[in-house]
Amino acid sequence: MRKYLARRAIRAFGARYGYDVAYMHHMLETAPAAFFRFAQAARLARHRDAASRDAAFAAKLVGALAEDCGPCVQLVVDMAREAGMAPDQVQAVLTRDIARMGIDTALGFRFADAVARRDPAADAARDAVRARWGEAGVLDLTLSVQIGRLFPMVKMGLGYAHSCQRVRVDDRPVDVIGAAAVPQAA
Repeated sequence: MRKYLARRAIRAFGARYGYDVAYMHHMLETAPAAFFRFAQAARLARHRDAASRDAAFAAKLVGALAEDCGPCVQLVVDMAREAGMAPDQVQAVLTRDIARMGIDTALGFRFADAVARRDPAADAARDAVRARWGEAGVLDLTLSVQIGRLFPMVKMGLGYAHSCQRVRVDDRPVDVIGAAAVPQAA
């Protein structure tokens, strides 16, 4: 019964967002215990206690951009829009246009981008997040950027990340500028 309900939930999620959920079905059929533990990450993806919605979604988008070429990024875009993030803010993150970002979006973007790239600027960005939302805000954005990376990496590891797609914000295509290269260790 549990697997039956999970299959229905997976299909509903895929239909709701127009998202290919084949990797989730594969996980459920191959290793149900692992799937149900992995499904807990979906609950974690909704966590936000202190940081603003726009900062958290900016961080999730940066995480997804670091690991994906379209489908997972599109999913985060759709979820951000569904949650009420303005289309111009979503597009500004996708195009790395900090000048067009609102204060919260830019703060979430800068923090997540520095963390994802292992940039030394992460310390200053973390301090700015801490000043605005406290330690809970730092935790919110840290989890947001990492959860944004988790799903595309699992999909890739299982061999289901073979297609790229053009990202759209409210049915308008966006020329996405992916994450900058991660600095190499000396």
